[in-house]
Amino acid sequence: MSPAAPSPAAPSPATGRMRRFAALVVKESTQVVRDPSSILIALVLPMILLFLFGYGVSLDATRTRIGVVMEAATPVIRDLAASFQASRYFEVELGHDRRQFEDRLILGEVRGIVVIPAQFAAEGAGRGAPTIQVIVDGSEPNTASFVENYAQGVVSRWAQMRMTDVTGGLAGQPAIAVEQRFWFNPELASRNFLVPGSIAIVMTLVGTLLTALVVAREWERGTMEAMMATPVTAAELLAGKILPYFLLGLASMTVCVLAAVFVFAVPFRGSVLALYAVSACFLVPALGQGLLISAATKNQFLASQLALFSGFLPSFLLSGFLFEISSMPEIIQYLTLIVPARYLIPCLQSVFLAGDIWAMFLPHMAVMLLIGAVLFVLAARNMRKRIA
Repeated sequence: MSPAAPSPAAPSPATGRMRRFAALVVKESTQVVRDPSSILIALVLPMILLFLFGYGVSLDATRTRIGVVMEAATPVIRDLAASFQASRYFEVELGHDRRQFEDRLILGEVRGIVVIPAQFAAEGAGRGAPTIQVIVDGSEPNTASFVENYAQGVVSRWAQMRMTDVTGGLAGQPAIAVEQRFWFNPELASRNFLVPGSIAIVMTLVGTLLTALVVAREWERGTMEAMMATPVTAAELLAGKILPYFLLGLASMTVCVLAAVFVFAVPFRGSVLALYAVSACFLVPALGQGLLISAATKNQFLASQLALFSGFLPSFLLSGFLFEISSMPEIIQYLTLIVPARYLIPCLQSVFLAGDIWAMFLPHMAVMLLIGAVLFVLAARNMRKRIA
């Protein structure tokens, strides 16, 4: 009697987990490729937003239209008015009465009025301190401050050059000369720090919105319950769903960085390693937030609204992208501590403009990973409760 054939060895639990995980990754990757909306959100939407931020948002106050009123056509007053016309910060319209510009200032057609009084030349000749009047629209404080400061700069520069011409050189030099140097962004171009910051906003929207919509769609179709009924654990399901969208988020970031460097001419002084390290750490809380939203709502429309409300708006308003965090009320400053984009934006700006500053990157990366871990735990617990 021949011996019985040995039965095949049962696969180990680790092998079974790896096979399930690989199958989930393949399934999600196939779904991404077949779903045009995922490609639009991950690749097309970021470019649209980047171009809007790059060309539509600017803090540079160049060629600001102002009116310069010469109450008398003396050579000194004409010379000062010519200095305003030569400034690269102003687009000047000349006049002889402030009433020519008052209505236009109210309508926003000019941003300020510089009045050079008729006695300006006499005051400069020694009978008093020469003064000019600068009228600005206080309803736009930033523009008003720019006009005021730039006007003072033009007058100071004009006075210094005129004194040098009159005294013939050294006697006209001030006792203290200030030499200004601007590190990292010598041109003071707002695009150089707005574009890297906008990449963080785009990654927030793509990571949170894409994950929330895709997973919520599966809840609506009933496929999520079918998968949860299999031996797949919640952790395996989350990991299998996250990996394709994690790679898609990195691809979206890469497209944005290439556009920033080659289209917007933003300098890139850091390393690719630092760029991908901080971006990968940021995608963890972004994707975790999307999973949590989808698990809690199971509805695409509601998931999209919550993704915009809890992801995009805090990243845009509370991350330091446009508004300095230190100038916010103290309670709002504490609220910004749970906004992941707050930690990514300074890292991206440093990678582009300053280089690799790991002493700053590592603490920020650790906080982003911690926030992401909390979100993933909440998402996993919520999924188990929903399917129970």
